[in-house]
Amino acid sequence: MPRLVLASASPARLSVLHAAGVKPLVQVSGVDEDAVVAALEPGTPPGAVVTALAREKAAAVLPALDESGLKDAIVIGCDSMLFVDGALQGKPGTTEVARERWRTMAGRSAELLTGHSVLRVADGEPVAEASAHSGTVVHFGTPTDEELETYLESGEPLEVAGAFTLDGLGGWFVDSIEGDPSSVVGIGLPLVRRLLAEVDISVAQLWAENAAIPIEALEN
Repeated sequence: MPRLVLASASPARLSVLHAAGVKPLVQVSGVDEDAVVAALEPGTPPGAVVTALAREKAAAVLPALDESGLKDAIVIGCDSMLFVDGALQGKPGTTEVARERWRTMAGRSAELLTGHSVLRVADGEPVAEASAHSGTVVHFGTPTDEELETYLESGEPLEVAGAFTLDGLGGWFVDSIEGDPSSVVGIGLPLVRRLLAEVDISVAQLWAENAAIPIEALEN
């Protein structure tokens, strides 16, 4: 049975998987996201952009798995970006950029797009791959100036797609969503389950080999 590998440093994605009953190995991809996007054809649809990034991240960890001796694995790569005003927004990186983004999106709605790629490895070689993206509409509240500045000072919005979180401090400023909550956190369980099925892996199989909690507890 293959071992589950998460090609991401995101603690939020890891938390979602733990809560869903699986404990993956973590292997950070180190992909240059800007370079991947720059190499895409002009006019590439937003969903295809995040999906391409997810594919690159999943594939990038294969050499490390080979070096570690892990020959049978299911690798999951993900990438999230906020689509607003006709443009994709990734991690703001600085307080100034995050502040400007919040001033633009406060009181409005935008779509959080997450690319997912599932790569099956057998005997050290990739044998199957399935990729797609999901989109969830996020309706933002309007934080006061004091709330926004305090949020920015926390540092949380600087390193997350769209400068917000649903499962952290930013959750105070999300009025509602239309779609999959886990996708907004960073890894959409419904879509990943469908992609796993495409590479002939079930959630039950993941639990059997990668359980974060005893299987007996899952049955109760």
